[in-house]
Amino acid sequence: MTGKYYLVGILLTAAALAATMVAYPHLPSSVATHWNMHDQPNGYTEKWALFLIGPGFMAGVMLGMYFLPWLSPKNFQVDSFRSTYLQIMLMLVSMVAYFYAIALWAGVGHPLNVSRAIVGGVCLLIAMLGNLMGKIRRNFYIGVRTPWALANERVWNATHRCAAKTLVAGGVAGLALTAAGLDGRPVFVVLLAAALVPVVYSLVFYKQLERRGEL
Repeated sequence: MTGKYYLVGILLTAAALAATMVAYPHLPSSVATHWNMHDQPNGYTEKWALFLIGPGFMAGVMLGMYFLPWLSPKNFQVDSFRSTYLQIMLMLVSMVAYFYAIALWAGVGHPLNVSRAIVGGVCLLIAMLGNLMGKIRRNFYIGVRTPWALANERVWNATHRCAAKTLVAGGVAGLALTAAGLDGRPVFVVLLAAALVPVVYSLVFYKQLERRGEL
């Protein structure tokens, strides 16, 4: 079961490596890898470094998440939600592949509204992660890791049920705003609100339980 997630991640990494090798002769010596909200490139990378920021980074994400379960302290193991953990890993690798594909596509000269494509991808990732929030158990690496949620399992579960709703709603709303042609600023506000609401909820719920003597 575990192996299939890593197999898909390895195949995506291999595809990114192959795409880099095919595109390499057609790329300029410096390739744009960062764009501002007006879709203007404002950050460049030597094209040889694409092997590191694309397939290299994807491999690094998988390697890092492979070792995180071993690093987890007792009672906070990611093994308690292993399938969800691996789904999140694959989402992250897939999104890196998507962002990297955008950079390669633009790098070889194809027309593309890069900033909109990137913002839309971020919104999709947030919505997809929100769909898994309710399945994440207490740990130090993934989720809404506030002091109050980490201190109490009931608060953790309630906080992540809240985060599931706000992140999905924020991601979908962000996608709608992006599709409507708005720039990244209102989308950023929506995503920031979606992320902050569960943090505040975590504190408020913890204090409610504390006042009632239920901790």
